[in-house]
Amino acid sequence: MRLSIACLAAVLLPLAAAAQQPDSAWQACTALVDGVQRLACFDAWAKSQRAPAPPPEVAAAAPLAEPPTRRGLSLTASDGCRDTRYSELSRFWELEPGADCGTFGLRVYRPVSLDLVNAGTINREPTSDNPRNNATTTLDYRTTETRLQLSVRTKIAQGLLVGRPDAIDSLWFAYTQQSYWQIFTPRLSRPFRSTDHEPEVFYVMPLQPAQADQWRLRFGGLGIVHQSNGQSLPLSRSWNRVYLMAGAEHDRLQLQARVWRRLHESAGNDDNPGISNFIGRGEVTATWHHSRSNLFAATARHALRARGRGSLRLEWFRTLADPGEGPPSGLQLHTQLFTGYGDTLLDYNRSRTVFSIGLSLVEW
Repeated sequence: MRLSIACLAAVLLPLAAAAQQPDSAWQACTALVDGVQRLACFDAWAKSQRAPAPPPEVAAAAPLAEPPTRRGLSLTASDGCRDTRYSELSRFWELEPGADCGTFGLRVYRPVSLDLVNAGTINREPTSDNPRNNATTTLDYRTTETRLQLSVRTKIAQGLLVGRPDAIDSLWFAYTQQSYWQIFTPRLSRPFRSTDHEPEVFYVMPLQPAQADQWRLRFGGLGIVHQSNGQSLPLSRSWNRVYLMAGAEHDRLQLQARVWRRLHESAGNDDNPGISNFIGRGEVTATWHHSRSNLFAATARHALRARGRGSLRLEWFRTLADPGEGPPSGLQLHTQLFTGYGDTLLDYNRSRTVFSIGLSLVEW
């Protein structure tokens, strides 16, 4: 019994001393001379060892979130309003979240063009029903001239009243400038005969979603527009209007309509009395996308009175540079025939027929 206690003490004492330094515990057993004690020491050391705790499981890394999409479409500016999976009106007015190209980016509004123009007549001495606005001299303008038009728009807000997964409304600002340049009249120092400025603000609300093989009323809206030629008396011309608009489409055919009301001006300040009876109180535009390369458009204006006047504009756009992806873009051949009143503000009360051919730039 005493021998066993002595043996046990001989084994445990070295292990207790080595417990302060776990790495040297097994070395303490090798220092024992007696074989029985050495074996017991190693047995005790082996029993004291515990299997190391398994390392904590590393949580599986969460998959990277996919970039935000709507209806499978990327929300980058390169998609959206250029994605041909959406209809023409959806892309132009960005009526759906997937067809959205964001706010404060420039978009084409009306044709951005440079045209060679020939007209049957030209207004060499503009007149108005207001005596202050009658030209006092006659200028020998030519009937052949050039026309430059710049027209851009930007979306300044969206989701104001409608923000559904399938529809979104928007608020826009647009500016159109049209100039007639007498480039072929050197004896008059090639002046700009007329330049009309037209800023406007309008709101667009989506209505019915697009549906193949069916006419759908796609949007409605309202706006306010100012138009003037920036000249002083007696050639000053200007007016302000508020309007309602709507658009419908069926496959490659779109119809858009506006009706407007002129804002009242006093007789003394009215540069162009009765302008609504000449230029009109409403218009309808029909657009037909015959193919990727050919677009035809017709715009009819009317005074909406029994003896009212108006105008008709026919246009053909032929794409010259087609990238082969998305909607056609780049340079287009632009051919136009206009007849009636209001080709320019100076011509608001003078009818003329104008044929033009030139180049139009789209989605620069």
